[in-house]
Amino acid sequence: QVQLVESGGGVVQAGGSLRLSCAVSGSTFSFNAMGWHRQAPGKQREFVATINRGGSTNYADSVKGRFTISRDGAKNTVYLQTNSLKPEDTAIYYCNGDPYYGTSTGRYWGQGTQVTVSS
Repeated sequence: QVQLVESGGGVVQAGGSLRLSCAVSGSTFSFNAMGWHRQAPGKQREFVATINRGGSTNYADSVKGRFTISRDGAKNTVYLQTNSLKPEDTAIYYCNGDPYYGTSTGRYWGQGTQVTVSS
């Protein structure tokens, strides 16, 4: 059974950095695209970043220039390097894996990792 397991969340001061990881376990299955979403208290889950099998990336405007998504195919793991963190980045960060090209159909989700940025 395929599972996505996130790690790397924590508490950091504004301006600090965290590196989030998401490992695919239970299978050697390789997703077409992987990415990150986040959900702050009282708000809807929102897109953060995505990377496809070819290495093309896309970011939400709110994180461009501060966050970097990367992927290690050999380890079947995706990373999110978060720099210059702001209090408004505080949220639960969820990893996602999309099996099929160009669609979120069949999307897998991780359990989430908490990121808290103090001012």
